[in-house]
Amino acid sequence: MFLVEKLLIENADKKIVDISFEIKESFALVGQSGSGKSLSLKAILGMLPKNLELDISIKSDFELKKGKTVSLVPQNPFTALSPLTKIKDQFFMDIEKAQEYMEYVELDKNLLFRYPSELSGGQLQRVIIAMALCGEPKLLLLDEPTTALDSVTKKSILALIKRLQRKMGYKILFVTHNTDDTKLLCSEMAVLKEGKIIERGFVSEVLENPKSEYAKKLISSNFKYRGKRN
Repeated sequence: MFLVEKLLIENADKKIVDISFEIKESFALVGQSGSGKSLSLKAILGMLPKNLELDISIKSDFELKKGKTVSLVPQNPFTALSPLTKIKDQFFMDIEKAQEYMEYVELDKNLLFRYPSELSGGQLQRVIIAMALCGEPKLLLLDEPTTALDSVTKKSILALIKRLQRKMGYKILFVTHNTDDTKLLCSEMAVLKEGKIIERGFVSEVLENPKSEYAKKLISSNFKYRGKRN
């Protein structure tokens, strides 16, 4: 169980985010930039800027420990790693264990001996996923992890995360502006606007029959973008 009963973020008595939700298996927070998606992830991780106040209440069958029970896959793999350090030295574990997790994400274990600049964007994101899974987390937080990737690589990365979820049993909280990505990864979702959830339900229900004008425009914009891209 992972139930966020209350997640309230304020700045000078102004509510920036005020939401609640439950992750049964995989849950997406979908909204435009500035809607409060990434701030919600930072709140769960205890990483909010000091100028923001947090009031949070979570019911969970596991204790939240960053890097252990809860791990984050960030948005940009190119900035998540030190460019001057070999991949193997950024796992912070013995080489045999690092090699095991490289195999989990379907990468050649010899890539551990390279620098980040020698890997493609898709390879780097797989490395980041491997690092996030090393602690065998109960909850995996995804902060738009495919934004910097092309459409083919993006789909393969999301499919990998889904396969590994079946293998390892973690829950997923995915934040994105892209409704196409939501369909590939999550069973339930909420539409976030200006820090408030205005719509929620099963992904298929929300995307096929959105109630609010905001959700309709968000879905429509993704459809138009998909048409131009292909």
